[in-house]
Amino acid sequence: MQIRIALPSKGRISDPAVQLLGKAGIGVKDTANRKLFSETYDNEISVMFTRAADIPEFVADGAADLGVTGFDLIEENNADVEILEDLNFGRTKLVLAVPETSPINGINDITDGAVVATEFPHLTDKYLKSKGITAKIVELSGSTEIAPFIGVADIISDLTSTGTTLKMNHLKIIETVLESSIKLIANKKSFKKNNEKIEAIRTGIKGVIDAEGKKLVMMNVAEEFLDEVQKAMPGLTGPTVSQVLSKKGIMAVHAVVDERDVFNLVNQLKKIGARDILVVPIERII
Repeated sequence: MQIRIALPSKGRISDPAVQLLGKAGIGVKDTANRKLFSETYDNEISVMFTRAADIPEFVADGAADLGVTGFDLIEENNADVEILEDLNFGRTKLVLAVPETSPINGINDITDGAVVATEFPHLTDKYLKSKGITAKIVELSGSTEIAPFIGVADIISDLTSTGTTLKMNHLKIIETVLESSIKLIANKKSFKKNNEKIEAIRTGIKGVIDAEGKKLVMMNVAEEFLDEVQKAMPGLTGPTVSQVLSKKGIMAVHAVVDERDVFNLVNQLKKIGARDILVVPIERII
């Protein structure tokens, strides 16, 4: 049984996808030379590097068992795949935008026959029709921002993370078509047939995602201060407490906490009476 995972060969989500597999304990052996097919440190798993836009179709057709790609691309391809996990990166929006001087300020200002330039013709047309608008869709493969200024289109439909590029090109956002992020997807037949192995991969990846932004805080504390420490420590299911056998009356306490809370928490714990405080990185939470 060989599980093939399709990863983007280049672009903004390629390196994070490869790094995620590495942290999950799978790991691509030769990351410097991204051949079409690459081995991993698990003999039952291989990686296929290809265009992110092609991954939804490859997974749907069974050319790959799993894939990492954007929700926008899954929807644009109308791919019949199983979405297993949101990988918590690559967040972006597909928006409608017009020149700053355009009289169009919202979806209700768009009239039938308006020309929309986009790399996402299916999603854009589907959305506009859902609003009762029949537009002419012009498919472009890049440089969408320039279309309204050279007479190609009245409106563009484009991806943006912050809106900065659109503003720099003197465009204003009038509507959000779709919010997207990077997903782990599976071929539906393979998901049933190879469920045990695919679930193991999913668990490894989810463990990495769940550990992001988390730290393990450990300390020793006198038993008399234990109640105060327990109240101060958040933890996923409350702090874990055990007795330090070599020191009578001393308890060991540890809990998983959000990284942003560590600074204030450590200072609070010191005031309570905790000592030997350790803050440790977490690779995975299963």
